[in-house]
Amino acid sequence: MEYMFETGFLGTRAPLFMDFVTVIVALLPALVGGSIYLAKKQSYKAHHITQVIILITSVIVVGYFEYGVRLGGGFAEYVKATSVSYGVALTILIVHILIALVTLYLWIETMIKSKKYNIIESPSSEYNHKKAGMRVAMGIVATSVTGIIVYVVLFAL
Repeated sequence: MEYMFETGFLGTRAPLFMDFVTVIVALLPALVGGSIYLAKKQSYKAHHITQVIILITSVIVVGYFEYGVRLGGGFAEYVKATSVSYGVALTILIVHILIALVTLYLWIETMIKSKKYNIIESPSSEYNHKKAGMRVAMGIVATSVTGIIVYVVLFAL
């Protein structure tokens, strides 16, 4: 697993695994946007499949990220090299984590409810899947933006 800590490809002091995860996080809103586009085109089954794939992939990427952070010494180790104060960096990280956790909860809840209310078969059910999905999409964008900010704070400043 030493490859994880080689120099990354984004031109910062971040290790390779962090650059990889950051690119995935940056692409996440576009991937979800593509999935939403499928729903708008009434390809509900494809929308459902892509949402499941994106969610599972995201959880795996976060697991990989957590593994790398723990092996690399944790947040305290990474924050040492930045010009931003520990308190500011920690606050940004906490905001990012809170947004990500709420978004994950809402994403899973939306998927469960879409199954419960059989959204694929009956898109006009009593459950407002579109509204719930847009909340999730906004959370994914916020998670992506705050994740990129954390990356910049820790590795580019």
